[in-house]
Amino acid sequence: MILDSDAVIGFLDSDDALHDAADTLVRKHFKASSLLVSAVTYAEVMTGVRIGKHDESPVRAFLTEAISAVLPVDLQVAEAAATLRVRHPSLRMPDALILASAQANPDVTTVVSGDAQWAKLAGLGLRIETLR
Repeated sequence: MILDSDAVIGFLDSDDALHDAADTLVRKHFKASSLLVSAVTYAEVMTGVRIGKHDESPVRAFLTEAISAVLPVDLQVAEAAATLRVRHPSLRMPDALILASAQANPDVTTVVSGDAQWAKLAGLGLRIETLR
């Protein structure tokens, strides 16, 4: 299971609109399955730390203790993201990179997102679980 940036930020920020849903999901799956993030999600969350939106200690603790792996963005993922953007023009490149990272990993079958539009994207080959 890969968490998108909305899911991670929702879990970490108790004031976030998605906090309750993200908190429930992460706690449910923390011990039962591997939680993964893309390098894009890692970068987006750490940007929040750098600009003062999140405290660094709890963010790093979450990324170290709860996340099993950070999936890289390599040429294969970049190519797949470009294809996703062409097929789905409304999809932003960071989101396309996160989805392509999930597609490139054979162990990933589910993507957790705060963006309900992802569930409407055809042909991903992934189950999209939308936080509400």
